[in-house]
Amino acid sequence: MSRYRKDRVAGLIREAVSDIIRLKIKDPRVSGVTITEVRMTPDLKSARVYFSSMSDGMGDLHKKGLEAATGFIRHQLGLELDLRYIPSLAFVYDTSFDNFDRINRILQSLELTENTDDSTNRTDTPQRGSLSRSDPPES
Repeated sequence: MSRYRKDRVAGLIREAVSDIIRLKIKDPRVSGVTITEVRMTPDLKSARVYFSSMSDGMGDLHKKGLEAATGFIRHQLGLELDLRYIPSLAFVYDTSFDNFDRINRILQSLELTENTDDSTNRTDTPQRGSLSRSDPPES
């Protein structure tokens, strides 16, 4: 099986699952879920569907809602996609956005401490070779 076909089918499934979740599922546990990636097995019979959510700490609740709707999602995939086999779906919470957020907060805290260190190390007297506003420029 070519990698191109596997990636193409994964992309089709990602788009279709996103549309199904957004437009056809009414379960409040699934609202706000974004499908980030789909990875297929080489035989195209199984798919791992990675999802994320903007709500912090609700990954388990979203996963339970998606797992409850798996049969409905597979049925809708069968109606929308022209595939010989509709793959079994396994939903996995995508932690990459959480990791990005954690790293971003660490970088911001480092930047804040760096700025505070710079302001405490400054002196009011000009350093050698620098001009203050009251010094006339040398000719």
